[in-house]
Amino acid sequence: MPLDFTAIDFETANSSSASACSVGLVKVRDGRVVDSAYWLIQPPAGHDEFVEWNTRIHGIRAADVAGALSWQAQLPDLVAFADGDALVAHNAGFDTGVIRGGCTATGLACPDFDYLCSLQVARKTYNLESYRLPVAAMAAGFEDFQHHNALADSEACAAIIVHAAKRYGAGTVTELAAAASVKLGHIGAERITGSAA
Repeated sequence: MPLDFTAIDFETANSSSASACSVGLVKVRDGRVVDSAYWLIQPPAGHDEFVEWNTRIHGIRAADVAGALSWQAQLPDLVAFADGDALVAHNAGFDTGVIRGGCTATGLACPDFDYLCSLQVARKTYNLESYRLPVAAMAAGFEDFQHHNALADSEACAAIIVHAAKRYGAGTVTELAAAASVKLGHIGAERITGSAA
């Protein structure tokens, strides 16, 4: 089986896991990026306050998402883009928590995904002073991207996984998880397993 996965990154309006305000998605097929998507999200009522700290990080304000579709409207597009892939994220506990939080806040069933944390993979693959996304991405040869832009962060995450898989000689996300001694987690309607990084 080839190295197929979807890298994902969310930015949030505040500390609530239900406050996703943007998402970036990068589809990888056989170790190559073949598609990407980015959109703004209107967080659900009660989770839609934009805190200055978060805005300072990603630059997204309430006015920017005023015309964006809601979490409920966009979740099917997210699921369709991933198309059954394992999700990969840097600090995957955060991003899978955003999926769970958005679904809980809006009364939707949480979709089923296996997931792999590129932060955990980077810690097992590289010897770095920091494993923050820009540092780990540089180790993978992916430099000069707009950190905290959800699409750019997804591209960086994908680059880490592709590079690590080559180093381990892993042909799939499952093989990479095993080679790096990292647990492949699962998120779904009934359960979340795997540890947050």
